[in-house]
Amino acid sequence: MMGLGSAIGAGLFLGTGVGIQAAGPGVLLSYIIAAVIVVMVMRMLGEMASARPASGAFSTYAEMAFGPWAGFVMGWLYWFMLVMVLGAEITAAGAIMGAWFNVPGWIPGLICVVFFAVVNLAKVRGFGEFEFWFAFIKVAVIIGFLIIGAAMIFGLLPGTSFIGMSNIAESGFLPNGIAGVSAGLLAVAFAFGGIEIITIAAAESEDPKRSIITAVRSVIIRILVFYIGSVLVIITLLPYSQIQGADNAAESPFTLVLQQANIPGVVGFMELVIVLALLSAFNAQIYGTSRLVYSMSRRGEAPRFFDKVNKESVPVRAVLMSMTFAFLSVGIQLVFDGSSVLVFLLNAVGGCLLVLWLFISLSEIKLRPQLQRNGEIELKMWGYPYLPWLTILLIVGLGVLMLFDAAARQQVIAVLMVTGFLALLAVMTSSRRSKGRTDAKSRGSS
Repeated sequence: MMGLGSAIGAGLFLGTGVGIQAAGPGVLLSYIIAAVIVVMVMRMLGEMASARPASGAFSTYAEMAFGPWAGFVMGWLYWFMLVMVLGAEITAAGAIMGAWFNVPGWIPGLICVVFFAVVNLAKVRGFGEFEFWFAFIKVAVIIGFLIIGAAMIFGLLPGTSFIGMSNIAESGFLPNGIAGVSAGLLAVAFAFGGIEIITIAAAESEDPKRSIITAVRSVIIRILVFYIGSVLVIITLLPYSQIQGADNAAESPFTLVLQQANIPGVVGFMELVIVLALLSAFNAQIYGTSRLVYSMSRRGEAPRFFDKVNKESVPVRAVLMSMTFAFLSVGIQLVFDGSSVLVFLLNAVGGCLLVLWLFISLSEIKLRPQLQRNGEIELKMWGYPYLPWLTILLIVGLGVLMLFDAAARQQVIAVLMVTGFLALLAVMTSSRRSKGRTDAKSRGSS
């Protein structure tokens, strides 16, 4: 449920229209290409995580494969990405709730930050319960949407008639050609971001190996059904000319479809779903950032200050660090306009995911022979080494595609600069971190 909840966010409910606007019904191809990349990456991550469960996940495996510098860069790059995203999510959620109660958005945003601080400082079971119910609501909404959409397509609802493929035929499957599919791919490529957090969470479950194997196998299938199923319903029921990028719940393609079904109060309902999606992702990102910093501190890649846990095994100091940045993100709203902050915070997220996916793939290729020799593999990546290398080519191709798009080019440049800075920092602090790793090993042996 955490994997589903993390990957089904406001990007699905609001951002789907952007991809459709760029590619038309052909956005289905864009989603399929993006899904293939994510499925391969998750299978590779699942192979390593089921063999060697660790709360540092991809940061730990990068370190195992390429040395401490890689673990340092991957860990802090992912932390940087999640901090940007959690700031954007609480900003957007606060703005919607502020409009409900006619108060400034930072007030409900601040209340939510305090509430989730308490949740994340308590037992990890409490965090898991919240994420389960958040995810359950989102999944229930999408299942309901798919059922209603299918009934409308076949004219089974009162007041509807059989639509079939008439809307797709009207615009054509590829109204903007292959260039449109490429533009759509850039719009939707990172919609699945967040799914990788399941390998961090599963490391704290009662049976990590079994939990990771179950989660990776099931989440991949369900995400594909929910995302591609939702897009198929939207492009079938809505004329291409009617679908635009959505800045609010009223413009969401999901809202427009449900309005056709004459469901009362649908705008308010979608606003509530979007807020829950944002708060769910925010909660998961607080968890992910804190566990990542804790794991890195245990390996000497972050200050030792963050490796302390309380009697409930919660890394309190790492959680408080993440909450500090969450508070700062709410405070930024007092100084800057919310939409500008949102654009600023999300600017480099896509590029960060590209680097992350690339390192997961390279780590799997490097570690696979070792895992196989030791008999540790319980969830095998398909077609090794051909499919892993094909995945790398697709990821690199996506990066090249971003360089030819003016807006996406800025993300690539920003992420290359951040990654370069972290690599330089890794080199400059290598001796100090080496001492930290020695201390960590001595603490572990004692």
